[in-house]
Amino acid sequence: MKNTWLLVADGSEARLFETELRLETLTLLQEFSHPESREKRSELTSDRAGSYQGDAAAGGGAHGSFSEPSDPKEQEMERFATELVQVLEAGRNANSFKHLIITSSPRFLGMLNKHMNAQLTKLVDRHINKDLTALTAAELLERL
Repeated sequence: MKNTWLLVADGSEARLFETELRLETLTLLQEFSHPESREKRSELTSDRAGSYQGDAAAGGGAHGSFSEPSDPKEQEMERFATELVQVLEAGRNANSFKHLIITSSPRFLGMLNKHMNAQLTKLVDRHINKDLTALTAAELLERL
């Protein structure tokens, strides 16, 4: 019985496989793409940062520019991590898997973990801190 899901992800693409815990075969369930995570920062923001000028008459001659509250690329990766966790959570709720293996770069893995609830986290058997998204299914089996 195939009761293990394998998520292979980075900040802009992911593949979800079904397998056995022994990792003998992989069946692709779904592919995900989030091209916004690959965009240039300048393409993700609407315009340049605003500026401010203090009131010179009141003795506040300060001026400067406002900075982005957070990195737009980081926000897109967070959005993608949330989307992936929602898919995993739906699978957990449907009892589609009993075990979960996640392979991702450490940075994106942290984002995924941040959005997982306790029930989903309990199903994670292994975290593999490597971006293996470029590998084929056969290469993944060999590597894992």
